[in-house]
Amino acid sequence: MKTPHAVSCFVFAGCVALMPNVHAQTANAMPVASSPGAGSGSATQADKKLARDVRKALSRAPNFNVSNVFVKARGGVVTLSGSVPDGPQIEQAAEVAMSVPGVTSVSNHLSLYTKGY
Repeated sequence: MKTPHAVSCFVFAGCVALMPNVHAQTANAMPVASSPGAGSGSATQADKKLARDVRKALSRAPNFNVSNVFVKARGGVVTLSGSVPDGPQIEQAAEVAMSVPGVTSVSNHLSLYTKGY
């Protein structure tokens, strides 16, 4: 007679263990974007082209090492991140990026790369 009681206890324990993983949606929940281009964080084709143009301009700049520089563009605003080996290259990168047609402003988050770290 104890076997059915033990089984029901295991079923109850399993249900309780799974309960924290269940989340109810409220009526004012934000809908999730289903298409890749629907969210505000996704880049448009124009943004991607602008980022490529800036990266190409940086690669053509004299004495500039672009190997650890990342470029992101959103609506004309270009963000530079990563690292460069020489301090003057940080300002040079911003100047080169501003010279690219379509760039309205530059957010420069480049840092100085130090060997051994």
